Amino acid sequence: MKKNKKKKEQAKKRRLLLSLLLLVGTGIFLGTSTYAWFTANQTVAVNPIDVNVATQSGLQISADGQNWKSILTTTDITSASGTYADAKNQLPTQMVPVSSAGIMNADGTMEMFLGEVNSDEDSGNFVLAATKEKDANGTTGNYVVYDMFLRTETAGPVYLTTNSGITFADDQDNGLKNATRVAFAVLGNTTSDDDIENIQDLNAGVAAPVTIWEPNMDAHTSYGVANARDTYGNGDLVAGTGNDPVAYDGIKLGFGTEQGITLGNANATEAGTYFQAVTPKIQTEVGFSEYKELVNLSKGVTKIRVYFWVEGQDVDCENNASGGNITFNLQISRNASADGA
Repeated sequence: MKKNKKKKEQAKKRRLLLSLLLLVGTGIFLGTSTYAWFTANQTVAVNPIDVNVATQSGLQISADGQNWKSILTTTDITSASGTYADAKNQLPTQMVPVSSAGIMNADGTMEMFLGEVNSDEDSGNFVLAATKEKDANGTTGNYVVYDMFLRTETAGPVYLTTNSGITFADDQDNGLKNATRVAFAVLGNTTSDDDIENIQDLNAGVAAPVTIWEPNMDAHTSYGVANARDTYGNGDLVAGTGNDPVAYDGIKLGFGTEQGITLGNANATEAGTYFQAVTPKIQTEVGFSEYKELVNLSKGVTKIRVYFWVEGQDVDCENNASGGNITFNLQISRNASADGA
């Protein structure tokens, strides 16, 4: 009798030990999984953010539509509210992944969505939720947005020069720059001698054309390569530079975890109500060698709203990516190449 009781207790202990081992094994599996977006509440410090926008060849630039220069700096942007009451000058001290399909609102802002990944209690799958963001001046917010005004006396296209790009401090970058995006929303044009109120109030609303630029589109870390393979089924990428552009679907409408949208199904094909395919008009490789056409300017003053963010739907937006001090260099020229400068 005592022997049977002892055997039962030993069997019970073995089952308990086996259960614990299975639980530990499951925890290790979940802990080492990689996926797009960051885990909930993870942020990326990017303080300071340096914004440098330079113009060439007869172009002038302003943060408020009345004080004209050849170079726009972070200080110009953050101080613009003193002479431009409705200025957009959101330069946060930290950034977290957001997503956009480049859709404009009536108030001249672009639709941006904050994503959050959670594990479903029943299935264990990672599901995505998205809430709509709102532009806010100052150091709050999760992405950069600011207004710039360009003045020219000759209509025609302007170009991004090869000095343009997104860079992080070398000892702090673990691939986050490969997931960045920049959007230029043209809010309107008027004559150079128009009233300052009319210049600052330019707003094309939902009709504003948007140009999205993907810097560093050909570069991936080994973690980004693994994420593209494991989450999106894309096994064609290699670590380093020289890769072809990777398609992605930006968020166009907010949704909750109750929708059950897993990371692998977070796309326009599987969830077209919430996602839209995005093809950036400008895609540049690391150290690109040719000027890229940005927008076509009319004579006079053109108001452009600039957005800079980390795209959560990018394959390089995964838990190992991080960033520190970031510099956003934008140089705009009327000429199509350095030979014409």
